[in-house]
Amino acid sequence: ARERDGHMFHLIRLRFGYEDCVIPFLPEHPVRTLTRANQRLKIERDLDREYDAIERLESLGFEGLADDNEEDIIFLSFVDNDPMGGPARWHHFLTDVLPTLEAEGWQVERDTSFNIAFHQASDWHAHITETPGNDWFSLHFDIEINDQPLALMPLVSQVLEHYEPDNLPDTLTLDLGNAQYLNIASEQIKPVLDTLYELYNSESLQEDGSLHLARYDAARLDALESTTNLQWRGGEALRQLGKKLNDFQGIQAVTPPQGLTAQLRSYQQQGLDWLQFLREYQFGGVLADDMGLGKTVQTLAHLLLEKEEGRMDKPCLIVAPTSLMSNWRREAEQFAPDLNVLTLQGPDRHGRFDDIAAHDVILSTYPLLSRDEEQLLAHDYHCVVLDEAQVIKNPRAKAAQVVRKLNASQRLCLTGTPMENHLGELWSLFDFLMPGFLGDARQFTTLFRTPIEKHGDQERNRQLSQRVAPFMLRRSKDEVATELPEKSEIICNVVFDKKQAALYESIRLSMEEKVRKSIAAKGLARSHIIVLDALLKLRQVCCDPRLLSLTQARAVKESAKLELLMQMLPEMVAEGRRILLFSQFTKMLGHIETELKKEKISYTKLTGQTRKRDDAIEQFKNGSAQIFLISLKAGGVGLNLTEADTVIHYDPWWNPAAENQATDRAHRIGQNKAVFVYKLVTENSVEEKIVAMQATKQALAQGVYRQEKGEEEFKLTTEDMQQLFAPLEQ
Repeated sequence: ARERDGHMFHLIRLRFGYEDCVIPFLPEHPVRTLTRANQRLKIERDLDREYDAIERLESLGFEGLADDNEEDIIFLSFVDNDPMGGPARWHHFLTDVLPTLEAEGWQVERDTSFNIAFHQASDWHAHITETPGNDWFSLHFDIEINDQPLALMPLVSQVLEHYEPDNLPDTLTLDLGNAQYLNIASEQIKPVLDTLYELYNSESLQEDGSLHLARYDAARLDALESTTNLQWRGGEALRQLGKKLNDFQGIQAVTPPQGLTAQLRSYQQQGLDWLQFLREYQFGGVLADDMGLGKTVQTLAHLLLEKEEGRMDKPCLIVAPTSLMSNWRREAEQFAPDLNVLTLQGPDRHGRFDDIAAHDVILSTYPLLSRDEEQLLAHDYHCVVLDEAQVIKNPRAKAAQVVRKLNASQRLCLTGTPMENHLGELWSLFDFLMPGFLGDARQFTTLFRTPIEKHGDQERNRQLSQRVAPFMLRRSKDEVATELPEKSEIICNVVFDKKQAALYESIRLSMEEKVRKSIAAKGLARSHIIVLDALLKLRQVCCDPRLLSLTQARAVKESAKLELLMQMLPEMVAEGRRILLFSQFTKMLGHIETELKKEKISYTKLTGQTRKRDDAIEQFKNGSAQIFLISLKAGGVGLNLTEADTVIHYDPWWNPAAENQATDRAHRIGQNKAVFVYKLVTENSVEEKIVAMQATKQALAQGVYRQEKGEEEFKLTTEDMQQLFAPLEQ
């Protein structure tokens, strides 16, 4: 061994023997004259054979080096940029080549400084050390060499840094230091490498040679245990957890909470079982069922069960888009009335911050997170739920940063679209749920995004799917169709923003005064046209202020209902829904059409102005359009569109029969799919009040519109008037 440029090199000095004389390689002297014992010896050299010997060594990977002190002596060494390849070649040379050379007559002398040695491992051990109450554990691998234990992970890190698991040499030669090496057959270590490749990073490797891993990596332990002959010590609970994580069929069924007023379908019961499973083992997860399958009721059942079992010792925080706050409040009241709900919304919410700890469920919105950050972070939570969690798909957004700071025993995401554009959005959700589960953004890109998105790596795709599977539950409506009723009606509540609410209130006041004057002058029955016009204007405000021709409406650019619709449609389209969208207002369909173009969503449209009616219908029937925009008068009857599985009523029609006729364009004989019917209703407005009245006064719509002879006479009472023109609730 020689030191060169600060590094130790193990070298071969090649010399040539002629009888009892040994000479260096000097090609410029074909005849060498030596003096020995006062005798001059003349050596005629066989340069061809000398060159053959040099070339033979060079073919094995050696390279000639000039000695600094004796320029006429050739030293040959492995010179290789691959730090693992050089030792492997040395092993091959010493073990396989050298005996052959000696058999051919080569004389070999080993200098005392030449101390390379290669070892074999005997027993392999895996040690798990858990810290009670901690989400982390240490995984330590030992191997035995000459009855001495040695940490394996620092050695494996050499492999992880230089090789892909699927591109290993037959034998790995690992550097133990001081010219000592360990030879391991790749077949023996590959299961360990396959499992650890995605877990390993320089930060997780500790000084004692152990890996610092999170509890949710327990699934990898089961993979290791089933594919290797490792002798395990400790971590029995974690290893059992790993088995459960890899076998979802074994999740224990739970009894629904007594206070739940809904009857859970079997797949919803499985969702509750899964949420309880995650809670039991302190994991987070993504409930990614299709829209309309009841993510809200499954979550409420989970939270209510936590309360009934006495585990909810802190409030639960639910963060949702502003447009969905009323839905959460309404469904909590309907399905889990025992949950004490506090809504943090509106300018008066500041006076309710002190009440957070006294409530079971806290409702807040994404836009308010940054404004209320200090007050929300002042509390710990039993559970934090993000509804429409794709809102945090950009991890640099303010809302995404705030939710990551929240301290909660469990974190959940609800979304039908956990990934819309790229895998980085999925990473963002899990970075909130279980930081580090998919590595940091750079590691995730290297391990998964680039191989899958750019190179179509199916093996990497399989590994990612296998990794997230225990923590993401997704059921499509097609999978659970047999459990769904033929027609599911869903009310989607809409909440005005400030400007739209102010516009509604100003029009309500002016219309109420106009109606009262008409009634005072002509009586209620003869004021039919005035009442109808007043209700029409209020309905138009609910749909979109641009429908009104009033000057005061032009200053209001926002439409809460259109905003909610455009949150729903991309998710529905991503789920493969075929959608009929009805509105009484042709102008409203035009505004929706503009938004669909922005989102690049295919559609067709049928109104009274449509000249090529059959072409518009065929575009939807043949699948070239995902959404069919239909005016209620032009397409409410006479169409057979069983290709659709979703119906949206943008503006509820006061006559339920007309609404039902429109719905029956899809829900009719020949339909073999469950049909979802969504009604967008503005909260506290005239829309909500008339829909509520319809449940108890079936003749109200006929009383207002009197479409047919012989129907009930007009029965709108003074009490009805007071409800219809009541101010918005604060």
